Amino acid sequence: MTAQQALLAFSGIDVTYGGEHGTAPVTALKAVDLEVREGEFVSLIGPSGCGKSTLLRVAADLIKPSAGTALIDGVSPADARLNREIGFVFQDAALLEWRRILANVALPLELQGVPKEKRLARARELLALVGIGEFENAWPRQLSGGMRQRAAIARAMSTRPRVMMMDEPFGALDQITRDRLNLELSRIVEKERMTVVFVTHSIHEAVFLSDRVVVMSPRPGRIREVIDVDLPRPRELTVRDTPRFTELCRLGERLLEEGFHGE
Repeated sequence: MTAQQALLAFSGIDVTYGGEHGTAPVTALKAVDLEVREGEFVSLIGPSGCGKSTLLRVAADLIKPSAGTALIDGVSPADARLNREIGFVFQDAALLEWRRILANVALPLELQGVPKEKRLARARELLALVGIGEFENAWPRQLSGGMRQRAAIARAMSTRPRVMMMDEPFGALDQITRDRLNLELSRIVEKERMTVVFVTHSIHEAVFLSDRVVVMSPRPGRIREVIDVDLPRPRELTVRDTPRFTELCRLGERLLEEGFHGE
């Protein structure tokens, strides 16, 4: 893959924290090179503290790298953010409790100055897409964790971002809800042709959702291996019962184990 073909490109990314007032510096990421094509779903997986979320935050202009560059369609993350080309979904839905669900989803468009009729129409369209259209007048506190995350995904999609960043969005949910949202997210991504970079601790989740799975080493985080997921789309949960799914998950587990032990 060439840089010209990549929608998102990391080159030589280092991130080091601390080193001030007598504290020892901590290197979170070291020499990370990665490219993500438009329309691709790429998951980042690795042990806790390996820099998965840090790399995501570099791409979203939430953290500045100590060295290296990140580009989104040829421009800096700062410029991409200002152009509303980045969507971000955190593990916590982070909805505003004093705004109803429809108003939460429409908020980015409101901040852009989009007329009320247009932004509410877009918010309703997205709530229907994520399957909670009938709850547009509910308060966030009235929704389950899974429904709140659906609303957060809808809000992140409202500005039609070029790249969607998702940082363990389903990590706090029970397994049944998580499975359901994995299936829904897969459907939404295919329908909307979204480009997604997704952080998870679950190799099974990563394989089910992704076109490629990036396996990272323990800190300082480096890319240990990239697994191409050749499972056909669209995917149903039954794909997890296939030999190929099991083979890919075992490969991921082996790479994580070897990386942890420094082999």
